[in-house]
Amino acid sequence: MPASSDSAFVFGRHEPASHVIIHVSDPHFLANGVRLGGRYDVEANFARTLEAIRAVHPHPAAIVITGDLTDLGEPDAYRRLRLAVEPVAQELGTIIVWVAGNHDERPALRAGLLDLPPTQEPVTGVWDLDGLRLIALDTSVPGWHHGDLEAGQLSWLAEVLSEPAPHGTLLAMHHPPLPSHLPLFDILELRHQDQLAAVIRDTDVRGILAGHLHYSSHGTFAGVPVSVSSATCYTMNVARPAADVNGMDAAQAFQVVHVRPDTITHTVVPVTDAPTGDHFSTAWLEEMARLSHDERLEAFSRKR
Repeated sequence: MPASSDSAFVFGRHEPASHVIIHVSDPHFLANGVRLGGRYDVEANFARTLEAIRAVHPHPAAIVITGDLTDLGEPDAYRRLRLAVEPVAQELGTIIVWVAGNHDERPALRAGLLDLPPTQEPVTGVWDLDGLRLIALDTSVPGWHHGDLEAGQLSWLAEVLSEPAPHGTLLAMHHPPLPSHLPLFDILELRHQDQLAAVIRDTDVRGILAGHLHYSSHGTFAGVPVSVSSATCYTMNVARPAADVNGMDAAQAFQVVHVRPDTITHTVVPVTDAPTGDHFSTAWLEEMARLSHDERLEAFSRKR
């Protein structure tokens, strides 16, 4: 795949990103465009997110949406979500990776988004993104909101990981294998984490993309970095004591994932319209590119 759009301007020690992935989570669509809880206009919030995705990168390797695609698992909600996302993916020349969450219903998800038989089979998949392997896991538990990975899915994952990929592997899942400082999420945490750790430890897994928390969070699991993307529908107001944290219609965000040979970065992109300066631009970068390393330092690094 082409390197990232900013690969023409590499002024530091790291190589350009080989892959750029858009990581989105928790749209919580409802049938007929109903507001979530009678309050949150999730479709309008998601439309603003898609506009931001269009602006941030012209050709990502994938758009990964890590679960709670709908709020009630309604067929019309999946239809509306698909109609919103597919034109953007087509415009950007990329693929969509749909990940199941606890608010999803497997039969309706499989039929509405994947054109598969409407069964209770886990929604999993493997994608080869020009050497970067992306694996979607299904941590949903039919009839429940906590997460789990049953033995069959773990065995399947171990088999897939038995052979490394050229650029390594990313896992995409809904429930993050991380603690939350909010006690309410402990009730809904991912079960069988020790078994998952045993499967991925010492493999080529380089990162885990997750959702569920409705706020951005980062940590490590079995030595692997975990990045939780905030929600597009509503977010948790974590600027409160943990016991008092509740949802708010603000601070929606997604993440841009840059995969480099030696590291992976996860940039939180706020979906907001705020006054922004205009000093830096492509023209400014082109000017810097015409200078030597020492001239760039003299022009931009030296304190005046």
